[in-house]
Parts: sequence; structure tokens; C-alpha cells
Amino acid sequence: MGRLTPEQKQFYKDNGYIVLKSVLPENELNAISEEYDKLFARKNQDKMESSWVGSDADDRKSDATQTVKGIHNLQYHHAVFNTFLFNKDLLDALEDIMETSNIVLHHTKAHLKPPEKGAAYPMHQDYHYFPYKHDSMIAAFLHLDAAGPDNGGLFVYPGSHKLGPQEDIGAKESNFHYVDQTKFPFERAAPVVCERGDVVVFSYLLVHGSPCNTSSRPRRMLLLQAAAADDEPLGRQPTRPGQGWLLRGTNLNRDASISNRFETN
Repeated sequence: MGRLTPEQKQFYKDNGYIVLKSVLPENELNAISEEYDKLFARKNQDKMESSWVGSDADDRKSDATQTVKGIHNLQYHHAVFNTFLFNKDLLDALEDIMETSNIVLHHTKAHLKPPEKGAAYPMHQDYHYFPYKHDSMIAAFLHLDAAGPDNGGLFVYPGSHKLGPQEDIGAKESNFHYVDQTKFPFERAAPVVCERGDVVVFSYLLVHGSPCNTSSRPRRMLLLQAAAADDEPLGRQPTRPGQGWLLRGTNLNRDASISNRFETN
């Protein structure tokens, strides 16, 4: 892992996503997995920071027994999660994908789909949650378990990032964002089958979603979302803890972007 080949760079440009192999060494992957489980065990004693309980928007008739448990800002819970944020091979790959050496953190989060009751999430674009002027935002999605269609793995519409922002149907119907499910049905999406330790990097314009976890296996993931340091949010947006941390390079626009574009306390 590290720098991408010309073929890998072209695959990302054409498809809007790429699967990276062997990003983290086994000992770091094990340490992250262990602390991840401990963190969710602690949070289960109280209320989860976020939870998706399914929606009829994906035609899967999810109910309140199906859920995706979420925890945000992992770097504030244990230092081991920073080994993913600042992994050199990952950042080398992100430089090639984003075509910049100046990369800032937007946020981190973890999603856990429990065995046999992990809810589906309808097809959507991350763009609608935090639009940016130059659309530099990407997600780097670390799999702590092997993932595929049976345990609620990622489905994507390859090349859909080239279509630009799609109509935000979810904003009209709920507090979540998703696109027209008749235009982007799961049945026509491509599964991204991953092994434990694989990292999927994708554009925030890529149309993606995930089905229910009907297997006896969990689907544990954590991700970081990052942007080019010289990109700017569209409209005023709330800041997130750790947002603006430099993962690599220099941020010459930091003061202006924070004061003019973000809601700060």
C-alpha cells in the first residue's frame, strides 16, 4: 500500500471509489478492533450518540428492531484510532486520489450493524450533509470485519460521482438525506465485497448505501472524512470536534474558512 499506480488512479476517477489493501499492519488493526469493541460496550451502558432505525425509503420495511449504532469523534475516545487517521500509507493514497498534499480532517465516526438486525441505509450522497465548493471531500472506510451483501456491506453506483449532486429526497421526508430510490435502486447497485482490514475510499458525491445485516456476523466499520485544505464549505455549517486538524501538509486558509464559514462557539 502507499502510492497508487496509474491504473488505480484511473479506476478512482472513473468509478468514484477504490478498495485499498493492507493499509494497516495486523497489530494496529487488532488494537483498533479491541478498543472499538470496548468503546461500544461502554456506550451500550448509556444511549448511543446516534442511531439509524431503518426507513421504508429503501423498500426493505425496516422496523424499530433493526438498527445501526453510531459513535462519532473516535479520536476523542482513545488514541489508538489516530493510528488510522495518520497512517502514512493511507495519506499517501489520499494524496493521489485527492490530488493535493494538503489534507484536513472533517470528522470521524463508527457504525456497527448488529448480527441479524442491522438496518439498511438507503442510497444517498454524503454531499447533502456537508456540501463543499470544490467537492474535494472523501471518505476512507476501514472494515474491521469482512463485509458483503449478507452482513450489510457497502453498495455503490460506480461513476455516479460524475452526475453531481442529486435531488435530496430525504430532506423532504425526514431528518436524513437520501436520493430517489426508484432512480437508484439497490438492485442495480454494485456490491463492494471487502476483507477485514480493507479500506474503501470514495467521493462524497458517489451514490452509495447498504442493505440489512441478515447474517450471524456483525459489520463493524470506522471512517474518516477529509477534504482539501483549500476547499470551502457551501453556506454556514456546524463545526465538528477535531474538524480542521491537518492530516498532512499546510492549511493557508484556516483562519478565513473557520471565521467565515463555520458556526463556532
